[in-house]
Order: sequence, then structure tokens, then C-alpha cells
Amino acid sequence: MIKSIKVLFIVASITALSACGWHFQNGTLIPQELRTLTFESPDPYSEISVAMRNQLQANNIQLVNLTQGIPVLRINKFRTNDEVASVFKRGREAEKVLMLEVEASIRLANGESHPITAKVNRTFFDNSRAALAKSSEREVIWNDMREQAARQLITKMVALEKQVKNK
Repeated sequence: MIKSIKVLFIVASITALSACGWHFQNGTLIPQELRTLTFESPDPYSEISVAMRNQLQANNIQLVNLTQGIPVLRINKFRTNDEVASVFKRGREAEKVLMLEVEASIRLANGESHPITAKVNRTFFDNSRAALAKSSEREVIWNDMREQAARQLITKMVALEKQVKNK
């Protein structure tokens, strides 16, 4: 009897949450001072720049051209690397660790700069017998890693709230 009540309660709560249109609100934790930014990058059309712009817009951050008194988010550099993690018996690469590191900085309206970094690692099983499929899979993994790094940078922007408020 108690078990069926628990199941009924879980099903009812899941139904209520999914039926009412409840969802997380993006960008609610970002300080008001950082809701309007100028975004700079050494290569504005690189994949990491596009991923960062997409995440900023998904979090309701307005991007404007460089003007006085507006904070600036700048991607200083990013590095990608892959290292062999394991090998097959015949000496061919079996598994790789893909690494992405992004270094950025936020320059506040008062001129103060705060560095932020994001690091993402993934493992990738590299089977040379299915090279075309693995190439596509590898690109999907890299895209996902760029999106995750962009989300990490935005999370670190939220952590700047105390420093922004104190200044």
C-alpha cells in the first residue's frame, strides 16, 4: 500500500511539473552589471567564439558594440590537444583524451580586469576501421566540448558577482 502511494506521488509530481510548463530560467543569476557586454575574440568566426556567443544569447545577455562604460568579455586564447590514452595490441592508437582550455577575461566598466578559464576533457575511442564515422563523432565531441567550456565561462561570470558588487 505504501509503495503504491509513493509511486502515485512520484507520477503525480512528474506530471504536474511537466504539464505546467515549468523550466529553468536562463541568466537569472548573472549580475545586472554583466547583462550587457561587448564580446571580443582574436578570431570572431572561430568555433569557440560562435559557441560563446550562442551561450551568452541563451542566457539573455545583450551583446553590443564596444562602447565606454560597458563590460568587455574577451577570449584571450584557446588551446586544443589530444593525447593517446591507450593502444591496441598491435601498437595502434585505441583511445585518446581530447582537451580544450579557454582563457578569457572580463574587463568591468571601471577598468578592472578579472581572468577566467575553462578546461574540458573527454575520452574518444579511435577505431581506424571506421575512420569516416569516427571523424564525424570526433567533431560532435569537439562541438560539445566548446559548448561546455562556454557554459563554464558563464558560470564563472556568475561567481564574479561579489567582486562586481563590492566595487
